[in-house]
Amino acid sequence: MAVRVRVREIDDDEGRRLLRIIRGGTGSVVTWRRAQMVLLSAQGRPVAKIAEVTFTSPDRVRDVLHNFNADGFDSLYPKYKGGRPKTFTLPERREIKKIAKSKPAEHGLQLSAWSLAKLADFLVAEGVVDDISHEGLRVLLREEGVSFQRVKTWKNSRDPDYSVKKARVEHLYAIADGEVMPEEGEPEVVFCVDEFGPLNLQPHPGRHWAERSGRHKDPGRDPRPRPRRRATYTRPHGVRHLFAAYGLAKDQLYGHIKKTKNRSKFLEFCRYLRSLHPMDVRIAIVCDNYSPHLTTKRCQRVGTWAVANNVEIAYTPTNSSWLNRIEAQFTALRYFALDGTDHASHKEQGSMIRRYIIWRNKHAADERLREVVNRANVA
Repeated sequence: MAVRVRVREIDDDEGRRLLRIIRGGTGSVVTWRRAQMVLLSAQGRPVAKIAEVTFTSPDRVRDVLHNFNADGFDSLYPKYKGGRPKTFTLPERREIKKIAKSKPAEHGLQLSAWSLAKLADFLVAEGVVDDISHEGLRVLLREEGVSFQRVKTWKNSRDPDYSVKKARVEHLYAIADGEVMPEEGEPEVVFCVDEFGPLNLQPHPGRHWAERSGRHKDPGRDPRPRPRRRATYTRPHGVRHLFAAYGLAKDQLYGHIKKTKNRSKFLEFCRYLRSLHPMDVRIAIVCDNYSPHLTTKRCQRVGTWAVANNVEIAYTPTNSSWLNRIEAQFTALRYFALDGTDHASHKEQGSMIRRYIIWRNKHAADERLREVVNRANVA
């Protein structure tokens, strides 16, 4: 009689890790389905029943269980292969990417920037590759996520803990992106938090459709001039501040508009984020070093609240708030909700921002929205 195929005995830690994979839903669908098969087998389900629940064949279920028994959790993550082999090895691609991102002056060349031709000639001369065409180099750099960009101005961080803070923030992003599994005691949910503002009642520059002037003018057009930005020499209505959070796992934006920006309002917004998940789910809040976010000798409310509510506050390094992924979301908010507007009251402006957040969360996959966010995204 054939031996019944089932998963090996798994301990409590492995069981909890399988549950996190299944409940998280942020990683690969293949990983999620394989973990589901393993967990069902650990619960005593026969192969035929598992195949029926997961909509696959019994042979496929047996293969997944055998692979898990042999390789453990590594077998849950797909390793796709096939097709034509890469022209360049992984070390070669890494070296090409490294050199392309460096300055020619660092290699003793009197050039301000790499052109494709100069970079290809240098790679061959240095023996990194035997030969590479200009178009092949262009394709390789695009595949490696390297593009020809305008140089921007950044303020260098002098934070003595720069490496530690940056590594922690990037590790939290890797957890949220499903690239690594959170270990015991690590956050399962990651929020990026910051304030947007101050929100003034002033005309915001923007673009709109208008009739062309010159020889293209329509003789019968409206004689009134096209809309222009009004001058605001006085602004007696005060300002508002948007407390916003970007949930990485669900790709959702949350926001509250407040009259002031202080530690009490920050904690009030953090309590709202905490209420979105059960208390046993540890969350992380990534924010910058703005004073209301910090735990100081005079006021330790932020740290005390975080410890009591199963929350980790992860700070970006000093002068490195660009690591906070919500900055790109603010660019999209400004583009879609504020550019070209002239609101008469804070109530009207706040309503516009709230309606944008609702629209954005319902259309997170909008092509234009993705384009604006990806262009502004750094981390």
